[in-house]
Amino acid sequence: MNLLALSILNSGVPLSMVCAAIGLAFAFFLIAAVIRAPSGNERMREISAAVQEGARAYLNRQVKTICVIAVIIFILLFIFKDHSTAIGFVIGAFCSLAAGFIGMRVAVLANVRTAQAASLGGLSALRMGFNGGSVTGLLVVGLALLSVAIFYTIAAKLTGSDAAIRSLVGLALGGSLISVFARLGGGIYTKAADVGADLVGKIESGLEEDDPRNPAVIADNVGDNVGDCAGMAADVFETYAVSLVGAILAGLLTLGGNPAAIVYPFVLGGISVLGAICGILFVNVARGKPAAVLMGAVMINALVSAILFWPVTRSLFPGGVTIDGILRSPAYLYFASLVGLIMTPVIVALTNYYTSSHFRPVQKIAYASETGHATNIIAGLAAGEHATALPVLFIGAAILVTYQFAGLYGIAIAVMAMLSMAGVIISLDSFGPITDNAGGIAVMAHLPKEIRAVTDELDAVGNTMKAVTKGYAIASAGLAALVLFGSYVQELSAHLAARGGVFSYQFSLAEPKVIVGLFIGGLLPFTFTAFSMDAVGKAAGAVVREVRRQLQAKPGILTGEEKPEYGTCVDIVTKAALREMIVPALLPLVAVVVVASIKSLGPVVLGGLLVGTIVTGLFIAIAMTSGGAAWDNAKKFIEEGNLGGKGSFAHAAAVTGDTVGDPYKDTAGPAINPMIKVVNILAILIIPIFF
Repeated sequence: MNLLALSILNSGVPLSMVCAAIGLAFAFFLIAAVIRAPSGNERMREISAAVQEGARAYLNRQVKTICVIAVIIFILLFIFKDHSTAIGFVIGAFCSLAAGFIGMRVAVLANVRTAQAASLGGLSALRMGFNGGSVTGLLVVGLALLSVAIFYTIAAKLTGSDAAIRSLVGLALGGSLISVFARLGGGIYTKAADVGADLVGKIESGLEEDDPRNPAVIADNVGDNVGDCAGMAADVFETYAVSLVGAILAGLLTLGGNPAAIVYPFVLGGISVLGAICGILFVNVARGKPAAVLMGAVMINALVSAILFWPVTRSLFPGGVTIDGILRSPAYLYFASLVGLIMTPVIVALTNYYTSSHFRPVQKIAYASETGHATNIIAGLAAGEHATALPVLFIGAAILVTYQFAGLYGIAIAVMAMLSMAGVIISLDSFGPITDNAGGIAVMAHLPKEIRAVTDELDAVGNTMKAVTKGYAIASAGLAALVLFGSYVQELSAHLAARGGVFSYQFSLAEPKVIVGLFIGGLLPFTFTAFSMDAVGKAAGAVVREVRRQLQAKPGILTGEEKPEYGTCVDIVTKAALREMIVPALLPLVAVVVVASIKSLGPVVLGGLLVGTIVTGLFIAIAMTSGGAAWDNAKKFIEEGNLGGKGSFAHAAAVTGDTVGDPYKDTAGPAINPMIKVVNILAILIIPIFF
């Protein structure tokens, strides 16, 4: 046992790199499999090429915009912080962009192939869509684990382990900042196009979803890829990287730099890459209903991880570890990791209940649509607010239990275990836009109704999966942010001690400065989402006016005698997304720096700000993402033939609710997730600069 412990301690980080490399290799194997699959007829390939061109053009312009801001931050870190932190920032930003960009490109290739596979049956289409999404899932965990492990290994050799761990915060900031831009930009793009297409196409002109006569239809399909594929990939990349860095930092600050505590999070991540591959293979051999097969992949990943976590934990901590003056057995650390694994299916199940059309919350919204647009909106808002209760209670229970097991480090391990399953979870998320676009291609290419029936069924499942993964990302972000706040307090104490000072700050509710900080932090998510919703509203209004203009100027569009100008709508939402994302994305950076720079506020107010942002951000994000998905699936419930079906009064009300819910679930709500962590990471990073 001692030899095994020594072996894992010495080779745990390199072993995690090997597991990450295996995950990336399997991703490229899936890419080859997707490319080899039939891509349909010429019309299908033409539509796919148009979507691919629009997505590539947007992302190229987004990268140029982000790079300008990233270069400025890199220079500031290089001058005011240290060189390794600045380099880490660049690596985190680059890998976050790469995960989103490659995943999006493969998703576009998988769209048309999933539509073609639907001609062979639902099982073939399910596997093609999931394999395309799995590329993104494996890229996210593989790149995140590999980038952190390689950077830590090299930096530790050059500057020492402690300095290397602290410079990892720069890598986390790079991933988080890029994620905010990707989430906001992609979300503004996709929802502006979607809302514009629905309001004029469905309500005013009576067109079907993805009707090729709708001038905004290509922009809508492009948006699915840049928002739900590229944006979500960047989002979970940074959540994974931040959770890994947070666990390592917690090990350094609370366990006195115990080498096993540093290696343990890497090993957990490596094991779960192998678990994700097992889950992906399960989908490719299992039979059954799509939702059951996909949930089976999650359970397989959790089971493989749970089995392998125990021998590793027992080997790394054979005699236990002392935390907060108490000896904790290896079983306690293992139980903390199990809590993280269990939280994943729990959050998945809860989000599924609130967002699936098979359950009462969504059906209540659908029935409320029978009495009008206003009652639909009221029911949707209530559903989103109800959806916060159970997830938050389970998150609170997880915090209490894991803290009891192993203090702050126990919470960090639970978060890492939860995020270690991101490979399969993001595969589920990317499956959503792939099947959505596959259905769009089926309609625009005038494929038989039987094929559209297959893609519609998968699209409904995919829509729930997207909501589920957003709930997962937000719940894990809440836990990760709490770890980062604990690390902020510990790092502040260590910094003052290194300068010969005494840590005398009290983060007590009896301290007025803490209350002020809570107010400022609580305000941030509200202001952030307000800017985000405004951005979607402005851009969607521009799309509505353009679609109306085209339909009035060219009446032959609706009769099929004239072709719409798809490129104009694509250009409108591209420019709007890039312009409108900048202010809300920079808001959390400015808030933290301003509070830290005002001496009368200082570290206590900043600490309160961090907690305030976590609390209100968690509630708003869950309410928005779950409520928006519930609105969407209520519309789909009616479109399946219930309550009068398509074209009914209830359907018109449901479309209105869906257009309100769109920016909730795909722009403002999900973007809160990286925003919370940007605030906390930046606070840790600027401690030596301002305090």
